[in-house]
Amino acid sequence: MTGAPDQPEGVRLQKALANAGVASRRVIEQYVVEGRIRVNGETVTELGTRIDPEKDLVDVDGTAVQLDVSKRYVMLNKPTGVVSTMKDENGRPDLRRFTKDWPERLYNVGRLDAETSGLLILTNDGDLAHVLAHPSFGVTKVYIAKVEGTVTAQTIAKLTRGIELEDGPITADKARLLDASRGASLVELTLHSGRNRIVRRMMAAVGHPVTELVRRQFGPLHLGTLPAGKTRELTKIERGALLTLARQDSPANAGKDDKQETE
Repeated sequence: MTGAPDQPEGVRLQKALANAGVASRRVIEQYVVEGRIRVNGETVTELGTRIDPEKDLVDVDGTAVQLDVSKRYVMLNKPTGVVSTMKDENGRPDLRRFTKDWPERLYNVGRLDAETSGLLILTNDGDLAHVLAHPSFGVTKVYIAKVEGTVTAQTIAKLTRGIELEDGPITADKARLLDASRGASLVELTLHSGRNRIVRRMMAAVGHPVTELVRRQFGPLHLGTLPAGKTRELTKIERGALLTLARQDSPANAGKDDKQETE
C-alpha cells in the first residue's frame, strides 16, 4: 500500500518568504494571521499554504516579493556613445561590455539612444521587461536636459500645458528649470510617454535644442551616485518596488504600438 507523499507539492509560504529575506517564519505566520500577505492577488489566511516560487506572485503589505532567485535585476548608468542593444550590426559599442560579468543572459528594458546617458535596467526577467518597456504602461521617467538658450518660465509652462509634435500632442507631467547661465539651461522633465526621442523633440519644438541628456529616474528607481559606465544589482527594496509596479498592469490589452521606448 502506498501512502501519501511525504512532501506535498510546492513550498510552504513562510519558508519561501523567509528564504527571500522578508522576515523570520514566525513573523511571517503572524503576517498571515493579520491578513498582510496575498498570493496571486488573494489574501492568504491558511498557515499551511504552499506556493510555487517560480510561478506564484506574492506580495506583503502590497509590495511584491521576488521569490524566483534565478531572476537578476541590474541598474546601469549607460554612458554616451553606447547603443542600447546587445549586439550592434554596425560595430558600435553596445551593452555586452556591461553584462559580461553576470552569469545570466541579461537584456535591457527599453532603450536610450547613443547620445543619451543614464539609468537603464538590465534583467533576465522577460515578463517584467516587456511590461515596463511597453508604451501603454506609461512608466514615469525623469530626465535632466542641457539645452541651448535661456529657458523662461513661460516655456516651462508651455511644456506642462502641452505642445504639438508631428506624431501628436505631448504634455510633460512635470517640468522645472534647474539653472540658466552662459547661454544654456538645465531643465528637468518628468514624462510617462514611451515615444521615441521625446525629450529631444519636445525641447526642439519650444526652441531649445538638447545638447546633453541624462535619465535620472525610471519608475521607482533613482540613478543616485552610480558612476557612468558602472552597474549594480538592485536592492531588495528596489526589486520589490519595481516588481510591484510591473504587476499593477499588463500590456495584454494594450494599443497597437508595442515598440519599446527610445530616448
